[in-house]
Amino acid sequence: MSTVTTYARAALPLVPGASLLPFVAGRGKEMPALERRHDGVTVDPGHLADYARVCGFTLRDTLPATYLHMPAFPLHMQLMTDGRFPFPAVGLVHLRNRITVHRPARVGETFDLVVRTTPIEPHPKGRTFALVSEARVDGELVWEERSTMLRRGGGSADAANGGREGGGSGAPREDRESDHLTGGQTRGAPVTWSLPGDLGRRYGSVSGDRNPIHLHALTARAFGFKQPIAHGMWTKARALAALEPLPDAYTVEVEFKKPIFLPGRVTFQHDAGRFVVRSAKTPDTIHLEGTVTP
Repeated sequence: MSTVTTYARAALPLVPGASLLPFVAGRGKEMPALERRHDGVTVDPGHLADYARVCGFTLRDTLPATYLHMPAFPLHMQLMTDGRFPFPAVGLVHLRNRITVHRPARVGETFDLVVRTTPIEPHPKGRTFALVSEARVDGELVWEERSTMLRRGGGSADAANGGREGGGSGAPREDRESDHLTGGQTRGAPVTWSLPGDLGRRYGSVSGDRNPIHLHALTARAFGFKQPIAHGMWTKARALAALEPLPDAYTVEVEFKKPIFLPGRVTFQHDAGRFVVRSAKTPDTIHLEGTVTP
C-alpha cells in the first residue's frame, strides 16, 4: 500500500458517515490484539546514506538506533488503519518513544520485524496505547521500540503515573537516577540548530512518514498548525547523532513536548545521560527531553 493510499485511508474516519463502514477504524471501545509482520528486511546503503545526511549521523557499518523505525512505520500505519482499531489514526499524538538496542544492528543483516498493539490505558488528557516493534536476526532480538500514543478526550484525573506504563517510561524527573554515557560524553554548552522550512519534506522522503502536518504550511493549517512541524522522530534521531559515539547496547527514551515549527531555531544540550531540545527564542519552551542508559 502506497503512502498516499495509507494516509487517505487514515483520514476516512473524518468523512461523514464513513465511520459506519466495517473496514474503517475508529469505532471500538477496547484495543484488540493486533499484529503485523515483515520478514526479510534488508538495508539499502544508499537509503541509509540519505537518512544519515538528513539526521546528521556519521555513516558506519552499524545502524543508528532510530533507523529501524522506518521499516516498522508502515506496519504501524497498517495497524492504525485496520477496521478493528478503536481510534482514528488522524489526531493521535506521539507522546513518548523508547528504543532499546540489544546489540549493534549491522548494515548487511536481514531483519524480521513484528509490530503489535498494547491495551488502552487511562491518561489525564485521554487514553494511551503503545505500538511495540521488535527486530530479530536469525531469531535473536537485536532491537525493540515502544511508541506511546495519546487519543485526546475523556481523560481521567485519577490516571496513575500520568498514563506512563509502569511509571517508568518517558523523560526523567530531577529525582530519577541516570547513568553516564560512554564515549567521553560530558556536560555540553547549548548548541543551536537552524531548521529549514523543507525539513519535514526531506525527512518524510527518507522515512516514508508524509503526514501533511509536516510537509507544507497549507496542509499543516488544515490540521490546526500555523506552520509545518518537525517530525518527532527526526528530533530524536538528530539528538542521538549529536551524542555519537554511543554504547553498543543501550536504551534511549524521549518524551515529546511542544512541536517545533518550521523553519525554526532550537538548542540542544546534554548532561551525562540526559538531553533536551529547547526553543532558541524562548528557552523555557521544551520540545523534547530524553535519556540514554547503557
